[in-house]
Amino acid sequence: MSATTPQTDTGATPKQGSGITVEDLRVALPGRGGVDVVDDLDLVLHPGEVVGLVGESGSGKTTVGTALLGYTRAGAVIDHGKILYQDRDLLGLPWQEVRQLRGEEIAYVPQDPAAALNPAIRIGNQLVELLELRGIGTAESRLQGARDGLAEVGLPNNDEFLRRYAHQLSGGQVQRVALAMAFLPKPKALVLDEPTTGLDVTTQGMVLKTMGELCRSHGVAALYITHDLAVVANIADRVAVMYAGQVVELGEKETVFRHPSHPYTRALLDSIPHLSQARALSGIPGRTPAPGSRPGGCRFHDRCRHAVDRCAQTVPELVTVTPGHSARCLLVGEIGDWDISKGVVPDSDPKKARDPILAIEDLDVFYGRSKVVHGVTLDVAKAEVVALVGESGSGKTTISRCVGGLHKEWTGRIRFEGEDLPKGSRARTATDRKRIQYIFQNPYLSLNPRLTIEQIVKRPMELFGIASGKEATDRVVELLDQVALGPAVLGYQASRLSGGERQRVAIARALAAEPDLLVCDEITSALDVSVQGSIVSLLEDLRKSRGISMLFVTHNLALVRSIAARVQILNAGRVVEAGSVVEVMESPREDYTKRLLANSPRVD
Repeated sequence: MSATTPQTDTGATPKQGSGITVEDLRVALPGRGGVDVVDDLDLVLHPGEVVGLVGESGSGKTTVGTALLGYTRAGAVIDHGKILYQDRDLLGLPWQEVRQLRGEEIAYVPQDPAAALNPAIRIGNQLVELLELRGIGTAESRLQGARDGLAEVGLPNNDEFLRRYAHQLSGGQVQRVALAMAFLPKPKALVLDEPTTGLDVTTQGMVLKTMGELCRSHGVAALYITHDLAVVANIADRVAVMYAGQVVELGEKETVFRHPSHPYTRALLDSIPHLSQARALSGIPGRTPAPGSRPGGCRFHDRCRHAVDRCAQTVPELVTVTPGHSARCLLVGEIGDWDISKGVVPDSDPKKARDPILAIEDLDVFYGRSKVVHGVTLDVAKAEVVALVGESGSGKTTISRCVGGLHKEWTGRIRFEGEDLPKGSRARTATDRKRIQYIFQNPYLSLNPRLTIEQIVKRPMELFGIASGKEATDRVVELLDQVALGPAVLGYQASRLSGGERQRVAIARALAAEPDLLVCDEITSALDVSVQGSIVSLLEDLRKSRGISMLFVTHNLALVRSIAARVQILNAGRVVEAGSVVEVMESPREDYTKRLLANSPRVD
């Protein structure tokens, strides 16, 4: 395989007068001397087509997505290029016309679904007001339209649900309400920024199917931004891979996943866990360079294991590999074939001797008069990872919050090293609080916005007398390196970080307490696959070297195969199947487990 003469390749032929065509887009930071955030970007979104935009945090995916609405974050400007929608350049329209297009003809679903909902207004009223604002329907038809919109994304549409506020919904339900709001005005183009991050596999599968059907049946041109390549493999028609502000590979989904030509694409694919086999996950060495710190030549060369001297000196163009498939690499066709089975390791031994550190016996959990968890019994051994898996509302997080001392309405027993744990964290000893650390699902709400990252991570060390002063700062730097952030973020506040970066800070904060048990509540759902690989590798090293145990709440069954030894499958607050990971995933007995496995996105 060899490359042709360098040329720009958008991966498809533009269709005039329809969809969205991006030409030579450049987004820059004029306040920093015109530093590029995104540059040299050409992309076509056809009606009825879903284009997946993938890459690590900081690669510029969300910047591209918001640029399609003629918008940039504070301090950035679109200073070059065109964004053509129905033969009109959005960048040349008056702001009043652009504002009218947003949400009505070009819709956007944000990464944080809570940002799309007003916490003081009931769900039904928000949906009705959206239709009223857009002048859609009559007073009577708008309420029915709101009900239909909720049903399309698999949510209840009865009066009781319409009366709820956002805080009364699960994370997955909030995400689906945001999706319903995006589809209600029947847009012609749709930008989806990590829209299924917080969803369980069953709901995710249903939402992906719904989104795909709606986009294709209504002729919606969709850009699907995500860090989850397995999801892209299940919904996208074409895939664009971004790194450091540029598209480095672009082509049909099957071509990119079966024959990746850029080393970065291959590294991302190597970081993905597989359902069918356990893998030794690892991330990509180094981290995505920030605008203004990007190396010369190929921007990936300092992290690329195939790099040669000329990669640091010559800026690569996007070149055609095969018709409709292009890559931005000087070594296209010279790095050999790619093997999807790289990194396969044996599954955890189901017969290995176990020494339980945490034991939950006959746990019933209540919210007011409602019982939400019914007679759950499980244990976690020393240096073992036990996964809690199930759909939204199955009780996974509720159980983990009881273990962490964050929910007190329960009966039964929770014992830690043979001693009963009090129900609330305030009633527990400082030693117990130090030894059991909780990592929250939502990285946007788990960090104090007024503190710097250094202060956030240092706090547990000072609180539990582990370290202070320069010793604590040195330890913070070490922890930030372990979670692939580095000392550059020490003085930042959380608002300057992406969702994935905030989650890494939360993990570093938990590790700062030197715990014996980590309660991990969907801690990798906001991470891109390369950072997920780094975090899983770090947790595995801690498990082996320090004997840390983990209660690992997740909806990612492929990740369970690679990280956990045992799994508990929950449905409606009850354990319906439990056992070693290899037994449950290869020979499931319950129909519910089989359905979860069938709905899990996969690339293998």
